[in-house]
Amino acid sequence: MRDKHLIALFSAAVIAGAFGGVASGAEPAAAAEPMALEPIVVGAPERIEVFPSEFELQTSRRRMHLLVTGYYADGQLQDLTRAAEYKSTNEAVVAVENGVAIPKGDGTAEIVVKVGSHEQRVKVEVSGQAAPDPVSFHFETLTALTKQGCSGGACHGSPSGKGGFRLSLAAYDPVLDERTLIREDYNRRTNVADPDASLLLAKPMMQVAHGGGKRLSKDDAAYVAIRQWIAEGCRVDPADAPHVTKLEVFPKSGRVLKRPAHTQQLLVLAHFSDGSVRDVTSLSTYTTSDAMVATPRPDGLVVGHDRGEAAIVVRHLEKVETCYLTFVKDIEGFAWPNPPQFNYVDKLVDAKLEQLKYTPSPLCTDDEFLRRAYLDVIGVLPTIEETRAFLADASPDKRKKLVDALLERPEYAKFWALKWGDLLRLNNKSVTSDGVFKYYQWIVRSFEANMPYDEFARELLLAQGSTFSNPPANYYRATADTNDCTETTAQVFLGVRMQCAKCHNHPFERWTQDNYYGLGAFFNRIQRKQTARKDELVVWIARGGEVTQPRTGKQMKPWLPLVGDAAEVGEDDRREQLVSWLLKPENPFFAKVEVNRLWSQVMGRGIVEPIDDFRDSNPPANAPLLDSLAEDFVKHGYDRKHVLRTILNSRTYQASAATTPLNKDDAKYFSHARVRLLAAEPLLDAICQVTAVPESFPNMPAGTRATQLPSPDVNNDFLKVFGQPERQTACACERSSESNLSQALQLFNGPLIHAKLQNKENRFHKLAAAGKTNEEIVRELYLAALCREPNDGELAASINHINGKEDRGKALEDVCWAILNTNEFLFQH
Repeated sequence: MRDKHLIALFSAAVIAGAFGGVASGAEPAAAAEPMALEPIVVGAPERIEVFPSEFELQTSRRRMHLLVTGYYADGQLQDLTRAAEYKSTNEAVVAVENGVAIPKGDGTAEIVVKVGSHEQRVKVEVSGQAAPDPVSFHFETLTALTKQGCSGGACHGSPSGKGGFRLSLAAYDPVLDERTLIREDYNRRTNVADPDASLLLAKPMMQVAHGGGKRLSKDDAAYVAIRQWIAEGCRVDPADAPHVTKLEVFPKSGRVLKRPAHTQQLLVLAHFSDGSVRDVTSLSTYTTSDAMVATPRPDGLVVGHDRGEAAIVVRHLEKVETCYLTFVKDIEGFAWPNPPQFNYVDKLVDAKLEQLKYTPSPLCTDDEFLRRAYLDVIGVLPTIEETRAFLADASPDKRKKLVDALLERPEYAKFWALKWGDLLRLNNKSVTSDGVFKYYQWIVRSFEANMPYDEFARELLLAQGSTFSNPPANYYRATADTNDCTETTAQVFLGVRMQCAKCHNHPFERWTQDNYYGLGAFFNRIQRKQTARKDELVVWIARGGEVTQPRTGKQMKPWLPLVGDAAEVGEDDRREQLVSWLLKPENPFFAKVEVNRLWSQVMGRGIVEPIDDFRDSNPPANAPLLDSLAEDFVKHGYDRKHVLRTILNSRTYQASAATTPLNKDDAKYFSHARVRLLAAEPLLDAICQVTAVPESFPNMPAGTRATQLPSPDVNNDFLKVFGQPERQTACACERSSESNLSQALQLFNGPLIHAKLQNKENRFHKLAAAGKTNEEIVRELYLAALCREPNDGELAASINHINGKEDRGKALEDVCWAILNTNEFLFQH
């Protein structure tokens, strides 16, 4: 146990003084409570526009929301839909209520829209008012139940339903929903003779006890649709009924709203297979990617709360579209400092920062850059000699030269093989102990040779043969069945988490159950066979074999995202089609996923975060930056070192982790370096390097670093506590970066650090035995651990503590222990 007075002594001089200013800015300030809806400040627009400028209402139940936009002299715009005045030129043809056009009788009319002195006229043609217009079971009733949350996963859409009533999740299975709504429970759920007595209405209106609380009121569009459907006899749609082919959301993505502009009404139009276009705004479901920035209301009104970007995801059954909105506001004291831009990364990051009014932090110091670059690129600390040489170098391009040198170091390949070992699940259970080493060496060699990423992916995805003689074939040993292949490939190479779509349509995204099994059809013919040789597996491709969708019983054709069904290839390897599509330069997933992964590894956060979760409701923090990095990656032959070099040489990467009053709230736009706990393996290696006492691992050569371990099967308690994954999944989330009490116990009084501090052959004991002074030893410890000299306060506190102890060796142990427990040592910054 360390001297309790030592903790107090070093809390000011070392732990707080060395890193307090940086650590205090590591987390963003707590977000403010969402603001209440404020009145629109109309101001003096130069002109207004109304959308749509003309339209038809072809049946008695059609409606049309009008969007009114004001344009101002300073280039700003604002949604004035709530502030506009509306008047019909013929109320017998069309009326307007709260900006929504309602048909009254056949004919033509105009809607006059006024904002101040500005006026626009919208032509309306109404027809078919006398014709029947029955409610669609599929596109209205089920949509209404989805919108009100009835078919959600926490309600009746759960696998076992609620209260004996089950619906399919987000209405993905209309056949099941038809049965449970119409034929179950003796017509109590839907009472055609007395619709108002239907439990489907009475319960969500709380006229009958309902565990889900009040979900409906009589003025809801959902209530109107469900009640009329019941009154019409609970009819299901005929087989040839029109279906939705496309969803459109207005305004189009990219609108920037500057306060006082802070709301935006959405208009959702569904295009049907019969050519009709219908306003489905009232029955669509809305969610947000960032509730602190903006939240949508059930009627499609988006309310901005704070500066930033939000993706508003609009869903109408399985059709999903996204509207991206940016909210900005003036910040007191903000003035753009025009910092230097080292490359296109800075240009694009700065454009976003200036728009949102965050100032970038200044450059980090040389010692911070040195330590940061070593740990990010090769996973180890620089030696004292390397630190002194770099700090003494006065050349203006020394950072660039360091980046070039690190990318050519032998440690680079093994460190990045560690990262890919997580994704490819290198462990004894998945690929056997012999297979682990062969697979690991193949990954290391690919990084040593700087194998282009497209070739790397091709070798993995098209691998077959012996898992020993052709190590990439282990990809199909670790992914042991069709579903595992589908999910792993989608997550690693497309950045898509498709697991939800295995059992049902994804409740929040565009991926359907058909998509899941269509993608699986590329892998269904992969066969695996054990050979006579111990632990060897042979992977081969069968000539036939199809995937059947378990819910529909339909035989699935191979399906490509955003393309559709792939062409038939007969008995040929279907994977060739998938890989050919995947590696096309214009592929919207492949290059972006990898550059995002590279960015995250050195920046501490992905442009898309989580890094393997690309979806509409999780937009990139800086889409132009992600696009440019991906284009540059493809242009340079999928060269990962080129991308890393570009990022590392940017001012953005080299920014200080210390925040300023004008960027302390920024958590995702890269105005300052992100402080994060060192990963388990680099942290253990750093401790070993500072103490000069290497760690030994079972069945590994002496001198093997933790960052060079082929698999986690060494059962090292320290590594497990600090988040080393078991490698059971391909998800990046399996590696934990969260701090916990067990970590604190390991650092404060754990056996690993204790043993290294007491080892008489460690760095400071050997220096003491060699006659070095206390000051020389303290300076060397600081250089070894933090890549800098101690400041006057730290040096004085250390020497005073040593001089105050009878046992010099114990006192030196205390000093080293205190340095190892500082945030500055434990965190990448």
